[in-house]
Amino acid sequence: MKSEFRLFGLLSGFLFLAAIVYGFWSYYGTNPHRTEVIGLVALILSGLLTTMCTLFFFTVAQRIDPRPEDRPDAEIADGAGEVGFFSPGSYWPLGLGAAALVGAVGLVYWHVWLLALGMLGVLGATAGLLFEYYTGARRAAE
Repeated sequence: MKSEFRLFGLLSGFLFLAAIVYGFWSYYGTNPHRTEVIGLVALILSGLLTTMCTLFFFTVAQRIDPRPEDRPDAEIADGAGEVGFFSPGSYWPLGLGAAALVGAVGLVYWHVWLLALGMLGVLGATAGLLFEYYTGARRAAE
């Protein structure tokens, strides 16, 4: 996790530096002198978002043992092993994407009923994706 928090820390520093440079540049580059607020706010909020990720990865890195990616003396074989479980054939992501599409179309055209239908579909597909291996034919034998 140390490599992640360093990467996000560098990105946060860059975004805050870019916000300062952008603020001065937009102020002194116009006549009369005015700062372009939208870009400045976007850079500051992006910097705050990456700072939040930096702090998260920093706290996680303090709590867990160093991973092979974090140790300079690690070998490639140290990272071998089981990565995790990935569902081999699930149709729930397709339903989740379709429900998100319906919700997005409802948001674009501001049809509240279509937006509500899409959000209900997103909740249902998320629940189906979450509980896929707890119910039905793929239920683990007890």
